[in-house]
Amino acid sequence: MSFSTDCWSEIAPIRTAIDAHPFLTGLEDGTLPRELFVGYLAQDALYLDAYARALAAAAAQARTPDDVVFWAGSAREAILVERQLHASRVADLSVATASATTTAYTNHLLALAAGGCYEALAAGLLPCFWIYEDVGSRLLDRVTGAPGGLADHPFGDWIGQYGDPAFAESTRTAIALVDRLAEAAAPEIRQLMAAAFRTASRYEWMFWDAAYRAETWPI
Repeated sequence: MSFSTDCWSEIAPIRTAIDAHPFLTGLEDGTLPRELFVGYLAQDALYLDAYARALAAAAAQARTPDDVVFWAGSAREAILVERQLHASRVADLSVATASATTTAYTNHLLALAAGGCYEALAAGLLPCFWIYEDVGSRLLDRVTGAPGGLADHPFGDWIGQYGDPAFAESTRTAIALVDRLAEAAAPEIRQLMAAAFRTASRYEWMFWDAAYRAETWPI
């Protein structure tokens, strides 16, 4: 099996927990309270700002022109999503403060960027592509087959964004890129890559859970 397949299989319990999380089940059936979704979008905007910087760092560390183009384009797309999707739903993003989970997740990615191991950074960036594409594509299939379809769904714009075929193509590119890096990497680098992937995947579940709990700093 490929490196990415091994990593994806390893996080199967995390993916199962994500699918069953009440934030996502409420998102699917439209019952998620609007204030929780708006709070999630505010945190996601803060996350995407840092994620775009980590993607830009990957472009700077990339060793081939194709990798530079991919990471740089992904950084641009992350900022466009933040400006278009989030700004249309959240009245004033300037007043949002990063939650403890958002801070921890973004610090993890930026630490990978600062660490200078391109392979580990690439692997740590992959779960945000892959998990969102996996969730988004299945939600899109189920919602479009329901009465009213995507157009009448209260969260149809979000589902359409991450269920979009263009995003699926970007995800496939990211998976292939990480597999190529892993194939050429020494065993100790592959271990760093796997750890970065696992940690980011855990943060993906934590991010939705924090949004559902309307997480604030405890003190």
